[in-house]
Parts: sequence; structure tokens; C-alpha cells
Amino acid sequence: MARIFDVVEYPSEMADELVHRFPETGPADLRIGSQVIVRESQRVVFFRDGKALDTFEPGRHTLVTANVPLLINFIGKAFNDRTPFTAEVYFVAMKEFADLKWGTPQPIIVRNPGMGLGVALLQGFGSYSIQIHDPQQFVTQIVGAQGFYRMADIENRLRTMLLSKLQDLLGELAAKNSVVQLIALTEEIGSGVRAKVQDDFAAIGLTLKSFYVGNLKPSDKSAEELRAMGMLDMNVYTQLQAADALREAARNPGGGAGLTAGIGAGMGIGNIINQSLSGMAGGGAAQAAPAQPAAPQGGAAPAGTGMDIMTPSEAAAVLRVSEEDVMASIQSGDLKARKIGNSYRISRDALDSFLKG
Repeated sequence: MARIFDVVEYPSEMADELVHRFPETGPADLRIGSQVIVRESQRVVFFRDGKALDTFEPGRHTLVTANVPLLINFIGKAFNDRTPFTAEVYFVAMKEFADLKWGTPQPIIVRNPGMGLGVALLQGFGSYSIQIHDPQQFVTQIVGAQGFYRMADIENRLRTMLLSKLQDLLGELAAKNSVVQLIALTEEIGSGVRAKVQDDFAAIGLTLKSFYVGNLKPSDKSAEELRAMGMLDMNVYTQLQAADALREAARNPGGGAGLTAGIGAGMGIGNIINQSLSGMAGGGAAQAAPAQPAAPQGGAAPAGTGMDIMTPSEAAAVLRVSEEDVMASIQSGDLKARKIGNSYRISRDALDSFLKG
């Protein structure tokens, strides 16, 4: 004989549970006269045959047809009001679930007219809180017949809804504000997302209690991501390639363009990038870098090279030998060079003296 539950309760704080079914599998065998205990932070929803019967508020409730009027459809006088009946009992947490996290897994693109590339990619993160406002609707629309339903089961869905509204709102605000101004509008953005998402949350029985923007900033990889998205024309793309190449060379002091980061450099990386971009902007398209002029028969470095300080690889290009040959001459003492850190720098005077013997 099936066990008949005379008292139904779920004495749990429901720390991460939104809904807990009693029992977790199968229906509960109840009868008129059974008691249901609902705590202050809970509501109870009765289901039978897939249909919601009633919702109980906090307190102790005795099951009679007077306080569960829909039961009269299932339990009649023919059963003398004492016959056991089956039902699904769902305990629903009504507390506010706070400090939930959101973030942008992919940057959000917004217009940024008059600045930089005219567009910007924004990334952000923050927190939000929710609360169930319609227990019956939430169980019907979301939970179904599951034994329990935790916050982790719905977080991805909620974040998708929130990020969709955030992207829509940022697009609207960017039409009237620069990216710099946009980043400062955290309160307005939070309020705007709450307003936009409430109907979607209400459709599944939820309320968005708060939405906070902890940080909103341009993506660290904006240029690369814009390239991948196909949003850069060839001219801008080429300019960014040149800037990237110079930046990478500055990180590699032993490389060909590493002189820009050296102590003896007469021109900083910023100036070289500006010159490179200005030259390409004036030409309208990327031009191949001119080849180094050939060394004259006498062997002296060409006067037009403008190289007062050279790396071993640049000296090798002037001398038309390998970089290994230049390093061998430096280490033998035949070619005078200054060692800075792990790198060598050669003055043009030293190279001239070396060639003259």
C-alpha cells in the first residue's frame, strides 16, 4: 500500500534551489485532512494530471475542499472526502537571488563616429538579482516535472536575455553619446536594461530586481576582432598591420626594427608609427618598403640611409653579408659595437672605420 503523507513540508533554506518537488520522483499520496507547511520564503503549487490546482501562501494549511476548491473536481462525496489522492507538490523559493554574475563573452560593437575607426568594441561585466513573482507560471513554463530546479539551470538563459537587451540599449545610446560618454552612463544603462527585460522575465514568472554594470570598457583586442569581423577596409587594415609590425619589432631588440626600442635610437616607436601611417594615408594604399641602397664599391655605408645607429642585421644588409658574419667581426674586435643588454648597436662611424680597414 502506498504511503500517505499526512504532513508535507520542505524545511530547507533553498540557498540555490528555485523549485523543489515533493517527492522528487512520482506523485505524492495525500488525502483530505493532510497538512502542508509553507515557510515564509516559500510558496507551494499543487499539480495533478499536469494541471495546476492551487497555490498556498506561507503558513500551515489543512487540505480540505474549502481551501483547495479545485480538488472538488477530483474528490467527490462518493469518496466520503477521505480517499487518498495523488498530486505533485512544488515548493517555490520566493526570496531574492542576488549577486548573480553577467559578462560579455564576446565584445559588443557600437558606433563611435569621429573617433578612431568610427566603431568600438565594448566589454563589460557586473551583477544582477532576480525573484520569482508568479510561482505557478514559473513552474509551468520553466520547471515542468523536474524533481528540483537550481539557479545554475537557468543562469545561461537569463544571461542571454540580459546581454541581448544590453546590446540593444548600447546601440541606442551610442547614437547620441561617444564611447567615452557611454562608459560613464552605468546607472542609466542598468536602469535601461531592467526596463527592457521586464516583459521577457514576466513571461516566465520572474522579476529582474537589479542590474548593475560593474565595468564597461573598450575591448583590449578591438583591432584584431574588427579584422576578423571583416569591418576594416584595406587601407586601414594595412595601416594597422604596419603598426603591429613595428610594435612587435620593438619587443624583439635583436630583430631588424628593434632599434626603435634601443637607448641609442634617435626616434621613438610612436614617431615611426606616425610616419608610417601618414605615408600610407597619403598614398591611399600600402606600398612596398624600398630596398636598401646598395653599398658603394668603396664599401662605406650609403650616405642616404640615415642610419646613424644600426643593429647587426641592418649592418649586414648594408655590407651584403650574413648577420652571423657581422657578429663574428664584433666578437673578434674587428668591428666596434656597443652592447646594450643582450643586443649590439653599431654606429655608422664604426662601420665606416671597419670598411676602411
